Amino acid sequence: MTQDDLEAVTRHRIRSLRLARGWSLDELAERAHIGPSTISRIETGHRRIALDQLVALARALGTTVDDLVDDRSEDDVVIRPTRNVVAGTTHWLLTRADDPSGRVVIKTRLPAKRTGQPRVHPGREWLYVLEGTARLILGEREHLVQAGESADFDTMVPHLISGHGGPVEILSIFDRHGEQAHLHP
Repeated sequence: MTQDDLEAVTRHRIRSLRLARGWSLDELAERAHIGPSTISRIETGHRRIALDQLVALARALGTTVDDLVDDRSEDDVVIRPTRNVVAGTTHWLLTRADDPSGRVVIKTRLPAKRTGQPRVHPGREWLYVLEGTARLILGEREHLVQAGESADFDTMVPHLISGHGGPVEILSIFDRHGEQAHLHP
């Protein structure tokens, strides 16, 4: 991406974020402490964006400079998950390995009977049951989570998930700690 292309993308992001918040040029100008005519010229490409203006605009728009100037290509929008089967459990990684948010989204098919002891690791886990019923062991308690329901818990509590009455498919969101513990034992 050339510098001109990057500036065009950045200008478009500034304008899109402003409009998404329903702000006029005057409202953004007041929040960023930059004149409305300057912001208008930045958005239309009639003025180059100075670093101090970029910082002020990012802060006012509730984002980061990195997000405004990110030059990642949009050519690879579709993620084609690969299937990984270990001990009867199937995982499909639905996020990129280098996702900057640090979150990992995984679709998992768990068998009804799952061996092993409840485990702990740093982080949090959120899961949503797509199909079947999940048996969630958290410490000494058992929870049955039906299709269409979700659970959110601290992963420092000993936990184990399996299907109840048959296999279960779940969608899970982890931070990097959870991804390491669940996919790379």
